[in-house]
Amino acid sequence: MAEESFDLVVIGGGPGGYVAAIRAAQLGLGVACVEKRASLGGTCLNVGCIPSKALLQSSELYAQAGHELGDHGVTVGQVGLDLARMMARKDKVVADLTKGIAALFKKNKVAYIAGTGRIVGKRSVTVRGINGESRMLAAKAIVIATGSEPTPLRDVPIDEERIVSSTGALAFATVPKRLVVIGAGIIGLELGSVWRRLGAQVTVVEFLDRVVPTMDGEVAKELKRVLERQGLAFKLGHKVTGAVAAKKGVTLTAEPAAGGAAATLEADAVLVAIGRRPYTEGLGLDDAGVALDSAGRIMIDDHFRTNVETIHAIGDCVRGPMLAHKAEDEGITVAELIAGKAGHVNYDVIPGVVYTNPEVASIGRGEEELKAAGIAYRAGRFHFMANSRGRTYGQTVGFVKILADAATDRVLGVHLIGPAAGELIAEAAVAMEFGAAAEDIARTCHAHPTFSEALKEAALAVDGRAIHS
Repeated sequence: MAEESFDLVVIGGGPGGYVAAIRAAQLGLGVACVEKRASLGGTCLNVGCIPSKALLQSSELYAQAGHELGDHGVTVGQVGLDLARMMARKDKVVADLTKGIAALFKKNKVAYIAGTGRIVGKRSVTVRGINGESRMLAAKAIVIATGSEPTPLRDVPIDEERIVSSTGALAFATVPKRLVVIGAGIIGLELGSVWRRLGAQVTVVEFLDRVVPTMDGEVAKELKRVLERQGLAFKLGHKVTGAVAAKKGVTLTAEPAAGGAAATLEADAVLVAIGRRPYTEGLGLDDAGVALDSAGRIMIDDHFRTNVETIHAIGDCVRGPMLAHKAEDEGITVAELIAGKAGHVNYDVIPGVVYTNPEVASIGRGEEELKAAGIAYRAGRFHFMANSRGRTYGQTVGFVKILADAATDRVLGVHLIGPAAGELIAEAAVAMEFGAAAEDIARTCHAHPTFSEALKEAALAVDGRAIHS
């Protein structure tokens, strides 16, 4: 088998992998990207971030037409749901974006190799193509960017029909009358929201006593209250101990996490959304001598190098939050480091977003974390009820909270629940990246009327001088 030589071979064409490949090519390296899916973009683009956001937007418009437009003086007839058309739109969004990545590869002269990659040495990767053919790639450096997969739940076997992962929950042919979501994290709440808006009776079962456990506690409590008003039911502090799928539905058993009598839940469909785990199957890591940690993640140093100096790893298969934008930043950085340039990722300033309605966004430390660390802080809050644009748009639920160091006023964390929170968090990210104080945000002129004024008011509130509350 003849070898094809590259400066860099990237295994995985998701947000981390394809970005690493493009950036390395921009820096003059000869790059190949190996992807086993039939299309680029990884989980995020194909069966994750992008299709879920398409359905969130479509379902939100459906809910607005049925329940909210009348408040604006807009009258409509009977609102109907064409689920097949909604799904077709989602699929087109995905297809257009995956084709766009392929075009970017072509533009940047990245070799796109469809197939399953396996590391067979410090500088060699074999690829088994979709049609069974094999290729050997030689590389000066290798980047593993294989992402993650849904974490399974013992005694709840996923069949992607009645009991589904997030992949199956993005492709229901009909709206389930009763949907049980196992897991009150980001994926569970987003997809639960989609199907609740479209008519499903949704019950969320969560082992912990709260939702979105990675978020600030005050924000999480507000989100739960809002989602309950929207019709989602929660069974917190419970663990699912079994599920039996039949032709017409699923019977689940759940019991209190602290111990107690089990209960039975009946559902037409069940979504297992208890998290994700690194995907490293078939990579040949054992043979290559690449070390994993106790969680199955590839161990790396501060320059994304594994214990094998020529092999690097980024994204969901290494430590840190499993977020597409985190993987993208790592992809850019690892490419720059391999090319001999400087680069780093500031893990203290990585935003997280929940795309429910209202959205939730968070960056930096929450109050619980600051208290546990013994860090003195001041908090400033401002509610969208007092925000002019929130009033005009009829989007007044939620608030902004800024946490600043009590001594230096440096911003330590920003937490939002409200309209456009996923967009507003970018201002906080820039401020924190430059080490801003709450006073810096407070004295920055914000356009009026905008949702972003809520950040300014929250920054003013840190010093007890908010104007509009």
